[in-house]
Amino acid sequence: MKKKSSGPVVYKRQDHCISRKNIDPDALKVLYRLSSLGFTAYLVGGGVRDLLMGRKPKDFDVGTSAKPNEVKHAFRNCFLIGRRFRLAHIRFGEKVIETATFRQNSQTVGEIIEHAAEGPMEDNTFGTPKTDAFRRDFTINGLFYNIKDFSVIDWVGGMKDIEKKVVRAIGDPEIRFQEDPVRMMRAIKFSARLGFKIEKKTLAAMKKYHHCILNAAV
Repeated sequence: MKKKSSGPVVYKRQDHCISRKNIDPDALKVLYRLSSLGFTAYLVGGGVRDLLMGRKPKDFDVGTSAKPNEVKHAFRNCFLIGRRFRLAHIRFGEKVIETATFRQNSQTVGEIIEHAAEGPMEDNTFGTPKTDAFRRDFTINGLFYNIKDFSVIDWVGGMKDIEKKVVRAIGDPEIRFQEDPVRMMRAIKFSARLGFKIEKKTLAAMKKYHHCILNAAV
């Protein structure tokens, strides 16, 4: 395990249980292809969490420094979807490996809350692995698997929360749940599905803002 100054905790291959044999071979093709072209390419989100827990992931999603059109150029079987933020769907038969460019919130948290009544805010600004990690909902979903050296990159303390079996919001939970009340429903889902407890501050914010769910676009 290694931590760079002002950087993430990096868990080397010997420090975690993820093996390539448990990763979908088509997801590996995407990771290796993007990496060979000089782009950063990580396995991201719930797939990393599930692999660390010894569970079989439902989906294998990829985060990359490649822009959507660059991903499309790299894969003939790629289709771009979405208007606010372009996502690459790389198709292998009926299977889709969703590949997204690292991003960040296009507005500050204060701006999002101030203008919440105007409707959903755009979230279409490209970012870095760090900004992409911090914009995710819970620490257990903010881990990255690096295909280049088989390490797990942790900007948000997700590895320790998996060990503690805790669902913890990234950032201030009161702000994060006002940004998107659906996150409260996701917290309950992860708690029930994984057998995790909801962290104290996260739970307190859920109790305070649970009424916001009625106005959420589900």
